[in-house]
Amino acid sequence: MRVELVEVGPRDGLQNEARTLDIDTRAELIRRLVDLGLRRLEAVSFVRPDRVPQMAGAEEVLAQLPVRDDVTYIGLVLNARGAERAAATACSEINIVVPVTDEFCARNQNTTVDGMLQHAASAAAVGRDAGMSVSVTLAVAFGCPFAGDVPLSRVRDVYDRVADLGIDEIAFADTIGVGVPGQVSRMAELVRRDSRVPRIRFHFHNTRNTGYANAAVASSLDGLGTIALDASIGGFGGCPFAPAATGNIATEDLTYLLQRDGVDIGTRLEIPAMTRVATWLADELDSPVQGLLARAGDFPGGLR
Repeated sequence: MRVELVEVGPRDGLQNEARTLDIDTRAELIRRLVDLGLRRLEAVSFVRPDRVPQMAGAEEVLAQLPVRDDVTYIGLVLNARGAERAAATACSEINIVVPVTDEFCARNQNTTVDGMLQHAASAAAVGRDAGMSVSVTLAVAFGCPFAGDVPLSRVRDVYDRVADLGIDEIAFADTIGVGVPGQVSRMAELVRRDSRVPRIRFHFHNTRNTGYANAAVASSLDGLGTIALDASIGGFGGCPFAPAATGNIATEDLTYLLQRDGVDIGTRLEIPAMTRVATWLADELDSPVQGLLARAGDFPGGLR
């Protein structure tokens, strides 16, 4: 089993923080994350700055970043216009967020699931025409703050419609941190033996202390190829449109879990260097690190 880490700190990690970082600091964060050895990063969001002011200036952030063949910069988009903006930058991948409930769609994107699927189809077409990879995240797949429990049949319905869009990857997001390991396994079964979706990804929050347990289950799934896992340096993050949607799983804590358990993540990441970046970001945000490794420290060696 191989796991690919997707660093979402520069986007999901910042969008719910009280302090808005300037463009130079956001670009510096991304450069530091690349220097750590992270190679796939959700760098920016092409959304309305009046709705998410922390994400204003996406083009300016990307203009400061080095263009490297071994680094993927992901831009989150909600519609074709966002995809067009991304196509004019250093982004090589767009991620389209499609909530699986109408209630969350109404509050997050001012539309319905059907309406968002139409936007996703248009955005995916723009991305493919521009030669970018296209991924879709199914938000609130594990539970919705407004609709409550989300039946697997509902997730399956939206998944099937997204899978027909010709995308490169689908992600199941526990947007508010209510998911448990059994749900991870059941959602994985939606993708197994489905040739329409080449890759699978998960996005976990540790709001109710289940994020790392869910990540451990995802990292042990068999027969699905490389599994991608989202994480945010320092454990920062949350959704401004979801009540109590607190931090993502921390990149340094997840790295510790995977490396110590012998999971192949494609490279060797140094925990002390990661915690230094997390602490630096905490100072910039004037907000405490949410992960534990920055406080507890690494444990040398590895299991044999």
